Formats: sequence, C-alpha cells, structure tokens
Amino acid sequence: MIKKIFFQLIFFNFFFVKEVFAAESGGMPQLNPEFWISQIFWLTLTFGVLYIVLSKLILPKISANLELRKSQIQENIEAAEKHRESSESKLKEFENIIQKSKLDGKNIFKDARDKVFKDINSKKDILEKQIDDEIKKVEQEIMVLKKSAPEKINKIAIETSSELVKKLIGAEVNNSSISAIIEDLSKRNGNKYYGN
Repeated sequence: MIKKIFFQLIFFNFFFVKEVFAAESGGMPQLNPEFWISQIFWLTLTFGVLYIVLSKLILPKISANLELRKSQIQENIEAAEKHRESSESKLKEFENIIQKSKLDGKNIFKDARDKVFKDINSKKDILEKQIDDEIKKVEQEIMVLKKSAPEKINKIAIETSSELVKKLIGAEVNNSSISAIIEDLSKRNGNKYYGN
C-alpha cells in the first residue's frame, strides 16, 4: 500500500510539470527545475525510510496483533462450540436419566402394587380357608348337637315332667312311663324341629 502511494506521488509530480514550468517564473523554489533532483532524492529518502519503518516495524506488529486476535477469536469460537456440544450432550444425558428414572419409578410402583395385591390375595385365600375350616367345625358341632339334642331334650323333659307330676299329685311316678310318653311326642314332633 505504501509503494502504491509512493508511486502515485512520483506520478503526480511529473504530471504537473506544465504547472511547474509556469510557476517557475513566479519565483517558487520548489518549482525551479534545478532543485528537482535534490527534492526527488529527499522525497525518495523520506518515503523509503517511512516505508522501511512501516513495513519492518509497525505493520508486522499490527499484523501480529491482528493474527493474535484472529487466533484468540477462533479459539474462543471453538471453545464455545465445544461447550455448546458438551452442554447438549449433558442435556441429552440428563433427559435420558430423567426418562429412565420415570420408567424405573413406574416399574417399582407396579412391582410394589403387584406384591401388595399378591399378599392381599394370599391372605384372603388363607382367611377364606380358615373361615371354611371354622364353618366346617361349626357345622360338625351343630350336627353333633343336632344328633345328641333329642336325647338331652328327652332326658330334661323326663326329669322336668317327673318333678312336675310329683309336685302336682304328690307321688312319684314311674320314669319309664313318662319316658315312653315323651319319646312318642318327640317322634311325632321331631320331624318339625330336626328334619328327621
């Protein structure tokens, strides 16, 4: 870029030669042709030194700073991209963990519910069996009582009747006759009470 400016200045110096010759008669020393060689020398020397200083000292530092900034920006972009990818992968991982936890929770709840129902059913079966056993025992006791009840009732009736008759007439009555009467009555009425 500096070379371009340098050559443009030289080009414009020679381009305005006509104006220089015209201004020579006005007495401006810059436009006097005898000073042109020294002016071109100092111009070349000044711009050459300026070019060297810019190209060797200032521009490399600016270029290095620009490259450094560019590399830092690139590194920051890459780091941000890595962080974004890491965040996305962790987010997916957390979503998978949450999904798995929900499924595990459902399975645990289902297993616990099934276990409770199984326990309830097994206890229900045990209770029903115990109830059935108790019912059978009670039925057997009822059957035993049912079979032995007429004899006991007859015995109680005989004893009670003999006591009543004794109190009514004041004499003892033969138990065998009272027993015959009660047995006859129980045979007649037994079908009503015992289903015999």
